[in-house]
Amino acid sequence: MELQPVTITTAAANEIRYIMQNKGIPEGYALRVIAEGTSGCGGARYRLGFDKPREGDQQYTTQDIPVLYEKRQMMFLLGLEIDFEERETERGFVFNRK
Repeated sequence: MELQPVTITTAAANEIRYIMQNKGIPEGYALRVIAEGTSGCGGARYRLGFDKPREGDQQYTTQDIPVLYEKRQMMFLLGLEIDFEERETERGFVFNRK
């Protein structure tokens, strides 16, 4: 079984698939999860993007979504959940710690 450090809720998966199908994401690209600010005491911030796999990347598929991350970021990503929320005045991805 492949290691899947980041989980994606159904709401987030639906939005990611929509973006991949309708926003011109090239074939062969995957969702990249990035942890930033991991060296300070303020905690990590997370960012999402679409990218081609690079040498040294770890990759897995969840809910038909290919996910990429750098191996060295594994400890900052373990237990991270990506969700998508729609509120009255805003909508977007949120990152929760499990």
